[in-house]
This record gives sequence, C-alpha cells and structure tokens, in this order.
Amino acid sequence: MEIPENIQAQLNQFQQLQQQAQAVTMQIQNVEVQIQETEKALEELKKTDENTDVFKQAGTLLIKVEYADALSDTEDKLETLQLRKQTMARQEERVMKKLEEMQATIQAAMQGMGQ
Repeated sequence: MEIPENIQAQLNQFQQLQQQAQAVTMQIQNVEVQIQETEKALEELKKTDENTDVFKQAGTLLIKVEYADALSDTEDKLETLQLRKQTMARQEERVMKKLEEMQATIQAAMQGMGQ
C-alpha cells in the first residue's frame, strides 16, 4: 500500500520538526553547561578579596580587570544565560506540543487509510 502524498508531506514535516526539537534540546544542554561554569566562576570570584588581581580571558589572552567589573560582568553573563535557557525551554515546549499534534494527525490519517 502506497502512502498518499499529503501524508508523506506530513511525515517529512514531522521529521524536520523532530530534528528541530533535537537541536533545541542540544542548545539547552549547551547553555546549562555554560550556566554551571559561570556559576562556578562567580562563586570563586565571591570567595576572593576585592584587592586580588582578577583576569578576564579575551581570546588567547588574559587581561587584568577590576574586581567590581569582573563581578558585574559575570553576574550579567549568568543572567543572560538563564534568560536564554528560559526562552529555549519555551521554544522546546512549543515544538514538542506541535510534534504531539502532528503525530496524532498522522496516526489518524494512517488509520483512515487502513480502513
């Protein structure tokens, strides 16, 4: 039995959506790692004295920066990463919901074909 073109198109769209969901999930995992690293850096920075020399990586170089600037930059980076994670989590939710809807539609169409 051959699959009708409209169902085949839906299957193709479903596969593309699955790939998109995988990509978003991988991006979320990547951001989570960055959040953990930034939290660790912030924790270590807060343990140090304000008079301690602090360096910031810029490419392959380490550049001396003011303690307050390093603290502020690290807190800003953490906040940005957390917002990015929230945004991607919402995107992942939408994609997963769409996948579920498409799966139900495709299954209904396939069952209709079999009868």
